[in-house]
Amino acid sequence: MPSLKTEQRLDMHPVPENKITKLAQLKRDKWLYVLLIPGILYFIIFKIIPMWGVLIAFQNYSPFLGFWESTWVGFSHFENFFTNPDFFRLLRNTLILALYDLVFFFPAPIILALLLNEIRLSIYKRTIQTLVYVPHFMSWVIIASITYVFLTTSGGVVNEIIANITGEKVSFLSHPDWFRPMIIAQIIWKESGWGTVIFLAALASVSQEQYEAAIVDGAGRFRRMWHVTLPALRSTIVILLILRLGNFLDQGFQQIYLMTNSLNRSVADVFDTYVYFVGITQGAFSYSTAVGLFKGVVGLILIFGANYFAKRLGQSSLF
Repeated sequence: MPSLKTEQRLDMHPVPENKITKLAQLKRDKWLYVLLIPGILYFIIFKIIPMWGVLIAFQNYSPFLGFWESTWVGFSHFENFFTNPDFFRLLRNTLILALYDLVFFFPAPIILALLLNEIRLSIYKRTIQTLVYVPHFMSWVIIASITYVFLTTSGGVVNEIIANITGEKVSFLSHPDWFRPMIIAQIIWKESGWGTVIFLAALASVSQEQYEAAIVDGAGRFRRMWHVTLPALRSTIVILLILRLGNFLDQGFQQIYLMTNSLNRSVADVFDTYVYFVGITQGAFSYSTAVGLFKGVVGLILIFGANYFAKRLGQSSLF
């Protein structure tokens, strides 16, 4: 039997109940946390540790001298970039493509998910889902090749049809005016189907009783979609929009590079291709790192800004 003094000492330092609960949860789900280890190691090795490399943006980095022996130049590369005549052209091209992406591509998976959700025949629905998922698994090289086969003036299917109707062919691949619509059309065709996965998962949690109540109240299909389905997607849309803004200036290198040629370069050059040409082909590692760091800082500011406004408007947020 413990003495009275021992009991008093135990009572003086009780274990918090919430701590016991957390320890019990950790013990219960220990194997789930073990499964997290490969993912955590991936982010540490390939995402966090390489972040130290951005420090060369403040150096005249030379591979022969190494990181510690290269000369520190402060913000010199950023000043050169912002005063470079190419800066405003790159910024304009990148912003226009980013706005096109936000206006035309971002709503596409939402609309497609709403349409798929209205299909009642299960076999037909699964078939369409499979067909719209397939382009996501194609590389941009294949997408660019398909685009060339359809749109080239030398026997392209689309141009042959246009020529039979109007008697003239359209230079889709080389004319600057067609570059941006072509890029957005490729993104919509390739990624819209895959983007519906998250929205369809969110719609699966909507109670059928809400639809039944709406039907009893006399709501048609469009009214049910507007007052039941869309509100169920609101939080998902807001979170994905915040994440999308984080990559606002990231238009992707492969797609732009594959569709760029000497005739449309005036509208095709964006930050991603500029980093490649300057950093890889010309060996300006520090300068190209400064450009990439500028993009990352802008994306971070947009994420925090969008998250702040989402909170102020009473919507779901990331943090």
